[in-house]
Amino acid sequence: MTGTQEFRDPAMARALVRSITDLIGDRRIALMEVCGGHTHTIYRHGLEQILPPGVELVHGPGCPVCVIPMGRVDDAIWLAEQDNVIFTTFGDMMRVPGSRGSLLEAKARGADCRFVYSPLDALAIAEANPDRLVVFFAVGFETTTPSTAVTLLRAREAGVRNFCVFANHVTIEPPMRAILDDPALRLDGFIGPGHVSTIAGTRIYEFCPRDYGKPLVIAGFEPLDILQAVQMLVAQLVEGRCEVENQYSRVVRPEGNLAAQALVAQTMVPRETFEWRGLGEIPGSALAVHPDFADWDAEARFAIPGRRVADPPACQCGDVLRGVIKPWECGVFGTACTPETPIGTCMVSPEGACAAYYTFGRMRLTRAPA
Repeated sequence: MTGTQEFRDPAMARALVRSITDLIGDRRIALMEVCGGHTHTIYRHGLEQILPPGVELVHGPGCPVCVIPMGRVDDAIWLAEQDNVIFTTFGDMMRVPGSRGSLLEAKARGADCRFVYSPLDALAIAEANPDRLVVFFAVGFETTTPSTAVTLLRAREAGVRNFCVFANHVTIEPPMRAILDDPALRLDGFIGPGHVSTIAGTRIYEFCPRDYGKPLVIAGFEPLDILQAVQMLVAQLVEGRCEVENQYSRVVRPEGNLAAQALVAQTMVPRETFEWRGLGEIPGSALAVHPDFADWDAEARFAIPGRRVADPPACQCGDVLRGVIKPWECGVFGTACTPETPIGTCMVSPEGACAAYYTFGRMRLTRAPA
């Protein structure tokens, strides 16, 4: 077998499920998968339905699109509507609703909004349009921040002055601490994010067992990766161990990607605080453009309104992101809120729990027979 097939072998999946079932016995445990990519895999391959009833998977705040608050979307639309601006971002962000609609709707009103596959595409647009100012709406966790860092360095090296970044990059540790500090916490462990860990390494999670007594296993994104991570977590809990383990060792190293970390340190600085959808203000949880790159910082070049906007009362994305409710328990799930007409961010991105469940899991609310 080659490629992904070896990570989707049905016989190995059945063996892992049998091992989990034998280990867990009559216990009941709740595990949070932090990353939206894991949520997508779980729903797409029906993993919840084949796990024993004692294992509950809770969906966390690791979808970068889902955690952007409405006020930052409004700021993006404000930037897009400034004179002579070409506004660029990833495709998912074009559909995220703010209080004045989405960037797609701003485009329909006449704003020059374009989606790109990388920030370097946005820089190329700037080089091709020297009489226009190109703004890149940068979002994402540690995984995507290095690509923004490289773009800032190239813009400076090439002297491209008609390009700037509206930085909304976030980091993984502060929101995990916010979840762990919640007195209503009912989690027994974490499936750690594979993509983020590729850059950040494994050591950043040592606070989970050390400060909170919760185990964490970093996992890849294929079905067997997730099942093996669950098996490793259940084994830790049954054996009374509590540590950070790395199931995704074929990609993730303890120290992470040191070159990428150096690029980010050169171009970004921690923000004092940042608003997260569903989690509120979290100190030190996001990055701003380094003052040395102020000429390429949209927040230094514009007096951005910076409004705070409450989510629509009917939307329960915040509760979904904190693992308080399942997607289908939201009152507007699948009715007023669908991937075609999203009210909340969790229904926009394929990595959002609501969108993943609507696409792959809404017809399967019960578990498969053991």
